Amino acid sequence: MIISPPPSTKRAPTDDRRAAIARAARALIVEKGVEGLRTRDIADRVGINIATLHYHVPSKEALIELVAESLRRDFMQQTIDRPRSQLSADERLDLEFVDVHEMTLEKPDTMLVFSELLERGRRDETIAAAIKPMKHHWRQMIASLLTQGVMDGVYRPDIDPEAMAMVMISSFVGFCRNPDRDQSRFDRMVGELKRAIRNPALDVPGANLSKSAQTERLLGGTVLKE
Repeated sequence: MIISPPPSTKRAPTDDRRAAIARAARALIVEKGVEGLRTRDIADRVGINIATLHYHVPSKEALIELVAESLRRDFMQQTIDRPRSQLSADERLDLEFVDVHEMTLEKPDTMLVFSELLERGRRDETIAAAIKPMKHHWRQMIASLLTQGVMDGVYRPDIDPEAMAMVMISSFVGFCRNPDRDQSRFDRMVGELKRAIRNPALDVPGANLSKSAQTERLLGGTVLKE
């Protein structure tokens, strides 16, 4: 058997330059919002001329997509740093709270840029198209965890997973944009979200919380109210 050599992990100069452009653009978005994003300012921060900048990002669409791609990499890195494929739905959702904590209190620029793109995307189709896949994936992932958590008996059997996922994401984005965000406020927000989804039967001695019992409440993927 012929085994190919492992691919080189060395970054190409073009990749490094594009990464620097993305960092500069993100910093400007945090400071001035998307409306304040200027190619001249990006070029100055990276230390290149406008012609070189346009070589790497020839259009507004290319610049926004580059920024969006850098956000996707940040979010994906969290799943690499904290593997979760073998965990229960409840444990995975707990890690989502850990991820949000990191992105709002420890490394807030990522979430701030994400929230700025969400806001501007309401009025700009180019930005909306770049941010939509991430927003959709995040919402569907949380909804899937909530659905599985209902089947596992740990979340309320009458939860609307899609609606609750939107509530959670709105809470995370709103917290990130709050200038008074701190650890105490984060803990209180997470506490309220956990109480909102917790299955009250967990507090009833002898309750049947088996997966089979919960599955009986589901028809066609829809959670029925008891």
